[in-house]
Amino acid sequence: MKIKNRKPIILILILTILLTLLLFLVEYVFDDFEPIVFRNSYGEGKKTEEYEITVNGEEETTIQLEVNEQEYTHEEVQAMFKKVAKKLDEIVLGDNESWDRVETDLNLVTNLEEYPIEIQWESSAYDIVNVNGEIQQKNLKPEGIHVELRGTVSYKEDKMVYLRNAMVYPLTRKGMDKILYDIQQELQKLESQTRGSASFRLPDKIEGKTLQWSKEKQNHWRYIPIIGIVLSIYLFYRERENMKAKENIRNAELLRDYPGLISKFTMLISTGATVKNAWEKIVQNYEIQKMQLGSHVVYEEMKVAMIEMQGGVPEAEVYERFGKRCGLTVYIKFGALLSQNLRKGSKGISEILRVEAIQSFENRKSMAKRQGEEAGAKLLIPMMGMLAVVFIMIMVPAFLTMQL
Repeated sequence: MKIKNRKPIILILILTILLTLLLFLVEYVFDDFEPIVFRNSYGEGKKTEEYEITVNGEEETTIQLEVNEQEYTHEEVQAMFKKVAKKLDEIVLGDNESWDRVETDLNLVTNLEEYPIEIQWESSAYDIVNVNGEIQQKNLKPEGIHVELRGTVSYKEDKMVYLRNAMVYPLTRKGMDKILYDIQQELQKLESQTRGSASFRLPDKIEGKTLQWSKEKQNHWRYIPIIGIVLSIYLFYRERENMKAKENIRNAELLRDYPGLISKFTMLISTGATVKNAWEKIVQNYEIQKMQLGSHVVYEEMKVAMIEMQGGVPEAEVYERFGKRCGLTVYIKFGALLSQNLRKGSKGISEILRVEAIQSFENRKSMAKRQGEEAGAKLLIPMMGMLAVVFIMIMVPAFLTMQL
């Protein structure tokens, strides 16, 4: 079997050869390996490296080496602990201004991104400040409570104690914040007292303040116009696309049937039939074969044209209207040709139709060839994508191995 479109196959073969050559060069020519082992940086953990080793130039084997992360020296650890303490001073207080007055939760972090350390916290009063730094407001006193916080900073075997003394006070509320807090407390008290009832009424006044209650409106109605507009736009564009698709299918069918129609006309006209008789004969044959071959747009339009002629519409006008209904240039030209020859006489129409038939068949062959090339180009895109995926799967590990 002869393959007509060799370009995609040749292109893939060329790319395969180039890829193979590139990988060979990367692995065997440009791979300037240095027997240097690089450790992971501080806190990144250990890793396992695998090497091929040749002993006395004779025996080749594989050996694995476990490489621990880079570690700080004792002096570096002490310097790091000082930086950690300074960093903790910046972040542990959270939104509080000083340790002398702590009202909001503390930020008792257990690690720092910059340093490979762990921190464990202890509190002298867990009912006031727990190990998460959360302040238990219900247990506080207006005069404040002293709490000692101890953070043990660890790096491997080295440790440092981060110690801070905090005076914890109830959260100071002012303005509307205090009003809402008082209302919340009263509501909780009311809810607790009425738990034996199936319902309870929200108060109209609390501590002399008049209250008006309402629920937040969901405003679901606002979404209805948006949904309607979006749906309408979607249906409009979908209908337009459907109509365009149907029109494309119709036009493609008309183009396919055109050479056959011209060929039939040419044959009938050459036997001495008039244009009208040839038209009626083609429609009659179509009606006979319709059950077997199915409906065709061009012959249905010819049938409509024949009914118009039988209804008294001038023959020349019928042919022109037929071309316009079909909508394609070749049919408009065909209708105009029949109309002109009807007015000027049928002399020479057979030769004109014969030339038109030859040209239409050539156009159909060109169109089929172009569609075949487009199909081949569309197939080339996924094949190139697959080749690119294979290229990435092979090249990335090769380059990573070179870097290590």
